[in-house]
Amino acid sequence: MKPIWYFVGLLLTAIGIIIFITGIYYYFVPSEHQTVLGYTHPDIWWGAIIVIAGVLFYVVNKNKIVE
Repeated sequence: MKPIWYFVGLLLTAIGIIIFITGIYYYFVPSEHQTVLGYTHPDIWWGAIIVIAGVLFYVVNKNKIVE
């Protein structure tokens, strides 16, 4: 069996990619409603951070086996 952190890494990577792609989309097609710090594009930053964390969890735990 794989440890739970292996699957957490896969999930974080998938969710991070979705958030990152959404941020890229909203960068080129801005929303009608602007937020206070919307110009900093937090969805791009957090998407990238979540992808990095997910890949890190995946790489660290891909060869581990829980008995």
